[in-house]
Amino acid sequence: MSDCILFVGLGNPGSQYEGNRHNVGFMIIDAIAKAVASSSFKKAASFAEISSFTLDNHKILLAKPLTYMNLSGRAVRFLRDFYKIKSEDIFVFHDDIDLEFARVKIKKGGGNGGHNGLKSIDSLIGQNYWRIRIGVDRPPEKSMVASYVLHDFEPEEAIHISQISTKISDSISLLLSNPKQLEQELNAK
Repeated sequence: MSDCILFVGLGNPGSQYEGNRHNVGFMIIDAIAKAVASSSFKKAASFAEISSFTLDNHKILLAKPLTYMNLSGRAVRFLRDFYKIKSEDIFVFHDDIDLEFARVKIKKGGGNGGHNGLKSIDSLIGQNYWRIRIGVDRPPEKSMVASYVLHDFEPEEAIHISQISTKISDSISLLLSNPKQLEQELNAK
């Protein structure tokens, strides 16, 4: 593992998107920043809002791309290149409509599952990075996907997402040392 590790939350910038299912990645990054009493976010060029903290002799860089979901790869590549981070030290938190609500899957590499943010990242840095998939369920019809992911979580769903965000932010060391164990703990009922 390199000296600098990048945690990226996928989402769309702007207050109108804050509670959207598509912004679950931003929500997790915000929870991590709050848990570590991190300094406030600042802009890295026009590509992302970033913050950082140190854990176990690693600098952890938190990032929320400002490029909008479909162009997330631009921000990830910029940060990877600027901070000289290995792709295998990049962790991307994102929504997944193919997982049941609040289920979490963690793995390195793999396909993008039709997720436009991941497609953008894959096209610019390859697939050798960690994906932390947060289930948001699937709408009843395929034609409803775009509006569904750009809709806010229902209040009871938002509570569950907040709990997952807290568990992840309290388990950063475990995410880095044993991602599969963290996945099991997050999915334990």
